[in-house]
Amino acid sequence: VQLQASGGGLVLAGAYLRLSCAASGTIFTANSMGWYRQAPGKEREFVARVSDGGGRRKDYADSVKGRFSISRDNSQNTVYLQMNSLKPEDTAVYYCAAARSGFRWDSWGQGTLVTVSS
Repeated sequence: VQLQASGGGLVLAGAYLRLSCAASGTIFTANSMGWYRQAPGKEREFVARVSDGGGRRKDYADSVKGRFSISRDNSQNTVYLQMNSLKPEDTAVYYCAAARSGFRWDSWGQGTLVTVSS
C-alpha cells in the first residue's frame, strides 16, 4: 500500500486546513484509515480513524474532538482530515495510516507538516 499525504501548511490560530491522503496498491474499501501526528520532541499520537467500507465508525482523540473530522471518499481512494479552529498545539507532522485488519496499522504515509502560528 502506498499512501501520499498532502494539504499541510502554515496557518494562523483559528484557521482551518484539510489534509488528504491518497492510497494506491490496495483495495481501498478493505482498509481502515487513520491519521496520527508527531509534534517536535514528542511521540507520535493518534488523531482520528475511520473504519473500512463505508466508514461507519469514526473515532477521535479527545484533543481534537469537535474540531477535526475524518472522512473517506472511496471513489477517489482518499481519506481526508478536516481540521477547524486550529491551535498552536496542533502543530505537528501529520501521517496517514492504513490497516487491512481492524485498526492494526501496517502502512504509513510520508507525513505532511502543519504549523499553526499564534
